[in-house]
Amino acid sequence: MEKTTSTPQLATDAGSRDPAVGLRAVASLRLLLEDLQELQVRNARANGWSWQEIASALGVSKQAVHKRYAEGRRLLRKRS
Repeated sequence: MEKTTSTPQLATDAGSRDPAVGLRAVASLRLLLEDLQELQVRNARANGWSWQEIASALGVSKQAVHKRYAEGRRLLRKRS
């Protein structure tokens, strides 16, 4: 999948009446959001936040956030 670098353009494209454009934009935005969430979880941990504090901020269980982001997991997935 070709990655568009302009977030404002992705937001515009997500509202496109052309499903091909809209769905590509939604998929790219989802990947961006996942990367940003991981970045902020790592930031929170580096600043001493507990797994429970992070989970509460994200609206998920402590177990879910720990399972997904605990040490040993890959940092920011590489995109092809």
